[in-house]
Amino acid sequence: MKPKITPINQEIEILPNQMIVSKTDLAGRITYVNRTFMKVADYTEPQLLGVQHNIIRHPDMPRGVFRFLWSTLKEGREFFGYVKNMTSSGAYYWVFANVTPDRDAEGKVQGYYSVRRSAPDSAIKAIIPLYNEMVRIERATPVAEAPDASLRWLLQHLAKSGQNYEELMLGLYQNP
Repeated sequence: MKPKITPINQEIEILPNQMIVSKTDLAGRITYVNRTFMKVADYTEPQLLGVQHNIIRHPDMPRGVFRFLWSTLKEGREFFGYVKNMTSSGAYYWVFANVTPDRDAEGKVQGYYSVRRSAPDSAIKAIIPLYNEMVRIERATPVAEAPDASLRWLLQHLAKSGQNYEELMLGLYQNP
């Protein structure tokens, strides 16, 4: 079960040379974390292995983003996105995440592999208003419908600007 942690307004800096790595099974339970993950998130390996990856989910993160992540992965594609995570003490850190299906020798998806790195400040500033609106929509919508409602808003917003989700995420990373 995910621990009940109260967020605090303390940011943990991710250095440009840090790579946060984890692997999960098909259900999102952690099967591997690197030392950087443990250090940044402030959890030990035994506290992380076998638990849902959402143990580090910050409540400021819209559930619609994770709905999109899972639908992208289920299609066999990789996901790119900005994620605000939370440490065991309630502090937060922003990352640019790349999540890919992890395939066995026969090409069958056996889990997921994620590499996260520091996110440019300009990207975070651009994404926060979008995520805030998504969270607002989710709070005003019945729980079961909330992720789809916020994701629908985001995709419509992006379509109006002539972009899709991946173009926005990669563009913010490549053009800080």
